[in-house]
Parts: sequence; C-alpha cells; structure tokens
Amino acid sequence: MLSFTDQTGRTIQLAQKPKRIISLVPSQTELLFDLGLNEAVVGITKFCVHPQQWFHNKTRVGGTKQLKMDVIRQLQPDLIIANKEENIKEQVEELAADFPIWTSDVCCLDDAYEMITQVGAMTGKERNALLLIHNIQNKFLLLPATSSPLRTAYLVWQNPYMTVGGDTFIHSMLTAAGFDNLFAHKSRYPELTIDDLRSGNCQVLLLSSEPFPFRQKHIEEMRPLLPDTKIVLADGEMFSWYGSRLTEAPGYFMKLREQIK
Repeated sequence: MLSFTDQTGRTIQLAQKPKRIISLVPSQTELLFDLGLNEAVVGITKFCVHPQQWFHNKTRVGGTKQLKMDVIRQLQPDLIIANKEENIKEQVEELAADFPIWTSDVCCLDDAYEMITQVGAMTGKERNALLLIHNIQNKFLLLPATSSPLRTAYLVWQNPYMTVGGDTFIHSMLTAAGFDNLFAHKSRYPELTIDDLRSGNCQVLLLSSEPFPFRQKHIEEMRPLLPDTKIVLADGEMFSWYGSRLTEAPGYFMKLREQIK
C-alpha cells in the first residue's frame, strides 16, 4: 500500500498503480495524456477539450463544478484527480468518502512541478513526469527577462470586470512572461472598473479567452474608454493551464511581448 499526500494535505492510499482514473480538471487531463495514460483514464469533464480524441471518446462526468456523481460511481475509479480551485469542495469531499481523490492546489510554477511529480509517481510515470518538468524548466530559462515590465491588467470576466490578484497561478505566469500585474496587491479575482484601469495607469490590458471568451469586439468596445492602453487578446490556456501545456507557454509569451511592442 502506497501513501500520497495531495497539495491540500489529504493523504490517500493506493494498493497498486491505478487502472481507472477520472480527471476533473482540463489541464490535468492533458497532462495524463502526455504522460502516456491513454488506457488508464476512463472519465473526464465536458471542459477537458485536450486532447481532442479523449474529448470525443472518453466518458464525460459533467462540468468541473457540476459533477455527475452517478456517472462517476458507475465508472468505479481507483483514482480521481481534482483541483482545489476548479472543483467544489463539498463534491470532492463526498467522492473522497468512497474513492481515492488527489487534489492539487497550484499557485505558482513550483506548485505545478510538484503536481506533475506527484501525478507521475501515483500513476507509475515518474520518468515521463521528470522529463516533462525538465523540458518546461529549460523553456522558461530561455524566456528573456524584461528590464521594465509594463503595468498590466488581465481580465478573466465581463459584467462585472474581474482580474487576477497576486496569489493566483495566472499572476505567476504574468510575472514569468515579463508583465507587472497592476493588481498584484489584491487577492484571488477582484472586481474592477474602467476607472480603476485609468487611475492605475494601465499600459497593457490582456483580455483572456477563458473563462469569459473575450473577442475582438470587446477590444473595439473598450478602446475608446482606454485610449492610452494597449488592449490585446490573450490565450487563457497559456496563462492558466498548469500541466503539460506549460511547455508551450514560454514561446507564446515571447510572441505576445513582440505583439505588444
């Protein structure tokens, strides 16, 4: 019997390498695929769009915050992988009474590396996990530092506008990408107004593709209100997915910085 303590402090016991895994988090679903666990994963959420073949072929167990408990029970998983922020605590606790459920809590790159390491250890893919981490670390090392980071706000929602505080994974990605988060002094996902952006001398406004799907029309709507701010669409997966998608993030950040110059 092997013991694993998740990133919330809960310890689970696994009698053997899991053969029926359910992932409740899109970025961790993609990680399981890239670790080589195609046969072992039996359930994913409706938001687990990567890889496409899993999205079309794996059993869907509801949304990240609206799980179908009956479907999960029917699948009889021997490991469920969840996330503190993306899943509902009460649903996780209900499942934990009957199944081993390992929950991540990722606020920075080091947390992401720990999560990848632990998932690799639980699933018998330690070597694949270490190689993936090494690849991600090398790519972030190649990301040039910026001497004067631009004052930046990153919007995740509209009506009301919501941004990211300094205790979020997106904040850590903004910092790694060379941006100065205008709302780093806030926590979680605070609401803001156009006046807050003006008074904060916001130089760059990044409109994320998720969870709210900002589009070009939103740039056109905001441009007259913020004539001195560079407004750009941002790929939300690159800023908020903390699994194997991190291999693509540094290259994307470099292109984004070139676009903003």
